[in-house]
Amino acid sequence: MTAKIFIDGEHGTTGLQIRTRLAERRDIEVISIPPEKRKDADARAEFLNAADIAILCLPDDAARESVSLIENNTTRVIDASTAHRVSDGWTYGFAEMDKTQTDAIRSAGRVANPGCWPQGPIAFLRPLIKAGLLPDSLPVTVNGISGYSGGGRTMIEDYEAKGEDAPEFMPYALTLKHKHVPELQAYSRLSGAPLMQPAVGNFAQGMLTALPLQLGHLDRVPTGAELHAALAGHYGSVGGVVRVAPLGDMERTGGLDPESHNDTNDMTLYVFANDARAQALLIAVYDNLGKGASGAAVQNMDLMLEGRD
Repeated sequence: MTAKIFIDGEHGTTGLQIRTRLAERRDIEVISIPPEKRKDADARAEFLNAADIAILCLPDDAARESVSLIENNTTRVIDASTAHRVSDGWTYGFAEMDKTQTDAIRSAGRVANPGCWPQGPIAFLRPLIKAGLLPDSLPVTVNGISGYSGGGRTMIEDYEAKGEDAPEFMPYALTLKHKHVPELQAYSRLSGAPLMQPAVGNFAQGMLTALPLQLGHLDRVPTGAELHAALAGHYGSVGGVVRVAPLGDMERTGGLDPESHNDTNDMTLYVFANDARAQALLIAVYDNLGKGASGAAVQNMDLMLEGRD
């Protein structure tokens, strides 16, 4: 039986990307609300309750409203907003972060799609803390750069209107209150809040997140090879779309291009280390609209459809 998928907010950046990814699929039916009724709560309720899976591509408050409009126990939900990422009863939709996560998503009725910024750091921290190579009390700083599409329609229009005059590199969240910090702390299993310093670049999509590590104060200092082996072992065992690049002693590499995974759902993790200085630099490359948004949503949808069979 063909599954019915309703994208609530299909005309936004993430919604449009999901529609594109599903356009050629014949195993599902995408049901769409008439444009003139997109803000009609009764019409939205009708489509939400008719769907096998509803994918919410909405601001936080609107996403919460959509969930409240579902009156049955059959419509399953993937929420791409920040609204439910650390809420009880919701499964975090990062399939590769743990050995049990894929099965948890398959059976879940409510899945919170991850934010783009936390995924790279979580991809490093969770398995390294679990392996005992890093303590959960580690003071963590995350930085990186994302395409301007991560800022939504207003930022996209602003950057495209300015063209070459748009900022090449624009740090933001300078109040140190980035909305993704709670999920980064929760799913990395850190005991304290990390410091996140994101930036936007003058390119449409793609991203790179970096996790610098000062390891010399630890009781036992892990080597770069140990960090790499733990990550390679974890992602080799869980499957999925995250891969670990070979460990190498290099000054630079063309793989660290934030646009290199655009229009895919791939994520590549890099480990760089100077053991003599007890320092390491962990860098993740992925598409902020792929694994960071619509690609992850489709991946989670497919897992939930497997669970439906």
